[in-house]
Amino acid sequence: MRGHPARPAGRLGHGLLAALGALVLAAAVLVPAVNAAPPAAAAPAEPYTWKNVQIAGGGFVPGIIFSRKERNLIYARTDIGGAYRWDQAGRRWIPLLDWVGWDRWGYNGVVSLAADPVDADRVYVAAGMYTNDWDPNNGAVLRSADRGRTWQVSELPFKLGGNMPGRGMGERLAVDPNDNRILYLGAPDGNGLWRSTDRGVTWSKVSSFPNPGNWAQDPNDPNGYGSHRPGVVWVTFDEGTGSSGSATQTIYVGVADKDNTVYRTTNGGTSWERVPGQPTGYMAHKGVLDTANDFLYIATSDTGGPYDGGKGDVWKLNTRTGEWTQISPVPSSSSDAYFGYSGLTIDRQNPRTLMVATQISWWPDVIFFRSTDGGATWSRIWDYAGYPNRNNRYTMDVSAAPWLTWGANPSPPEQTPKLGWMTESLEIDPFDSDRMMYGTGATIYGTEELTKWDSGERFTIRPMVTGLEETAVLDLISPPSGAPLVSGLGDIGGFRHTDLTKVPSMMFTQPNFTSTTSLDFAEKNPSVMVRAGNFTDSDRPNDSHVAFSTDGGANWFQGTEPSGINEGGTVAASADGSRFVWAPRNVAPVYSVGYGNSWTQVSGLPQNAVVESDRVNPSKFYAFSGGRFYVSTNGGQSFTATSASGLPTSGVKFKAVAGHEGDIWLAGDTGLFRSTDSGATFTKVSGVTKAVNVGFGKAAPGRDYHAVYAVATIDGVTGVYRSDDTGRSWVRINDDQHQYGNMGEALTGDPRIYGRVYLGTNGRGIIYGDTTVTPGPDPTTPAPDPTTPTASPTGPGGCTATYRQVNAWSGGHQGEVTVKNTGASPIKGWKVTWTYSGGQTVSQAWGAKVTQQSTTVTAANESWNGSLSPNATTTFGYIATGAPATITPSCTAVN
Repeated sequence: MRGHPARPAGRLGHGLLAALGALVLAAAVLVPAVNAAPPAAAAPAEPYTWKNVQIAGGGFVPGIIFSRKERNLIYARTDIGGAYRWDQAGRRWIPLLDWVGWDRWGYNGVVSLAADPVDADRVYVAAGMYTNDWDPNNGAVLRSADRGRTWQVSELPFKLGGNMPGRGMGERLAVDPNDNRILYLGAPDGNGLWRSTDRGVTWSKVSSFPNPGNWAQDPNDPNGYGSHRPGVVWVTFDEGTGSSGSATQTIYVGVADKDNTVYRTTNGGTSWERVPGQPTGYMAHKGVLDTANDFLYIATSDTGGPYDGGKGDVWKLNTRTGEWTQISPVPSSSSDAYFGYSGLTIDRQNPRTLMVATQISWWPDVIFFRSTDGGATWSRIWDYAGYPNRNNRYTMDVSAAPWLTWGANPSPPEQTPKLGWMTESLEIDPFDSDRMMYGTGATIYGTEELTKWDSGERFTIRPMVTGLEETAVLDLISPPSGAPLVSGLGDIGGFRHTDLTKVPSMMFTQPNFTSTTSLDFAEKNPSVMVRAGNFTDSDRPNDSHVAFSTDGGANWFQGTEPSGINEGGTVAASADGSRFVWAPRNVAPVYSVGYGNSWTQVSGLPQNAVVESDRVNPSKFYAFSGGRFYVSTNGGQSFTATSASGLPTSGVKFKAVAGHEGDIWLAGDTGLFRSTDSGATFTKVSGVTKAVNVGFGKAAPGRDYHAVYAVATIDGVTGVYRSDDTGRSWVRINDDQHQYGNMGEALTGDPRIYGRVYLGTNGRGIIYGDTTVTPGPDPTTPAPDPTTPTASPTGPGGCTATYRQVNAWSGGHQGEVTVKNTGASPIKGWKVTWTYSGGQTVSQAWGAKVTQQSTTVTAANESWNGSLSPNATTTFGYIATGAPATITPSCTAVN
């Protein structure tokens, strides 16, 4: 329930980049949404649709930003899952950063977001996930002039920490409400305050700002995570001190410094001062300005959060007189104080109404306080009605995401579902006093009847998270029967997905792992499943880190475990489900005959090996560790290293193929490898220079071997690929708008649906892709040569061909042709021809066999898409050199 772990599933190491100068202009790098030139000699592409498997949330939402310019324009930022825009008509969130790929995966860590208060179409993101060497890139400001549909990038000369300590403080990125060409950005780790005067294109350091912030969670952390300094954490403009088109003169800035937490300029940033008389001892997480009544409110805590915070206060500054007043609902000096404050908001329709959240009260629950008199008096969202009973002003309706109960039955005063935790963002809609949204470690909650609080009526709180999918996916399996997908997730355990379009009713329980690190099923008996995972051992000292199911994941039961196990590691089920091999983290691997009633130490296998099973032979298991491949032929009792050499030593994942004993594919940092002799030898797959993961799905029509899926780098392009011919050729099935950051920790095809692939992301949930090319039925007899039609287009079967331009760039273009059977009878094949007039040449094609003679191009069907029923369609695509040209293709049917 803590949100996301502090590092990605597959982190990348890199040294820190060069130090800042006094004035640095960041290069404006275009991130194209359309008309991007493909790399030279790229693998052909096949169009796919991509959707989320529905879970609804699943991660920490540190920021919700309502536009002050336009009603119902709302944004949300996440720590590892990008940014979203609210769609009021659909009442769902729309992801905005799926174009971020492996080369800049850290941009999915959004440390701040600013909606332009003058131009509603403009929005800005401060992006970067880690400030230590886990993220190889510097941070950036992402700029959009169309509400996040397309973006440009201004790279910064320092890193940003969207998933670092203090990430809920803010907002550190802000747009001047009088002159929206001006933006300010608070930077971490000693980099101070930065300013842009050209709508975020270039940035320069504000050299006159005196304090970059000194607080760190753990200054001596050797990993550079706890020693991160959040720095300058929020910027608030006093819009009344400027006029339209001229810079705002008074600006308040919050700093992570317990002795000096609020600064101010009264001359547009020329000079700055520590605001006199301010409170000390705590840090201001939030600073909210009521310009109607001239008050600055701050919510303070003793740490940067989001996981901790034990003391703090709420204060208001009279900006006219300079007087500070403590207005804490529970002052830090009180014996009842065991939390700090964050999640500060005011009602812009009634600015003397404000709310604040505790930071942080894990037990028994978060507390929201509400004042309608500027903080003079407060009421609580829940109170004790004779301890341990609670009297709530609200009711919770989690029917849209019922797993939010965690399957728990806690003792009072705890309740399920919890009201929240890690609530750094609590926001009242500036246009609607009844609507409130707030973020937690797992979802966004909200209400549309908030003012019932003031009249003593109960109001209903519901998840408002549809479309926002933020799970970190650690493993996926798609068995040949039963539920199509079972998932292993970080922080919320995992699910059995019986319908990809519906939110599951409950996560795995009995036991409930915080994170499921590994899943497997018995290939020949897929109702038998096993999972391994992590939880806090001190909370559950008698629980096991491994669990079993005999009904396809619907119900689970624990096995025993050897002593000393604290993390799940990897686990494998034999092909018939009779035995299991388990490699927990940092202890010796073990095996069990039966469902973990007892475990015996494996011989010949090092700690932390990755284990898998052969999908045919129940006595055969495989393992990999440190560049060596291991095999067991006695049910996991002992392993022997094979003589295979030249394998990658890092980033390795491997899988065995169903129905083919000894057939193994291995992905790693140096490519993709295949063995057909149980790992005795491996052959590198040509053209694949790096592979993140590999998986298998149903074979293409007319093929007798599984479709192979890989997250890999092929021809210099990292993407999701499919091969229907055992790796001899590949098609890219994602595109530049569907890259999902550092995707691929989990990957599998669907053994029941050709073309379907399930993709695990690190913060964008589970994605599934389906081909939009409609393959014909499995042929029972060879189709005639499509280059020599047996019937003319005037016969009973006819076809049409329709062209559309998909993409264009200097010196080339990409086209797509849709073939439709317009006749009354099925056709067995088709041929499309067209003529170029401008010297164009087709260089690549997919979905058809394309030849060109001079200016005439002929495209004939493949074996799998020639057969078309009446009104059925299929598509093929191509890339051509030369200027784009509108072609008029003709189609001939083969009957």
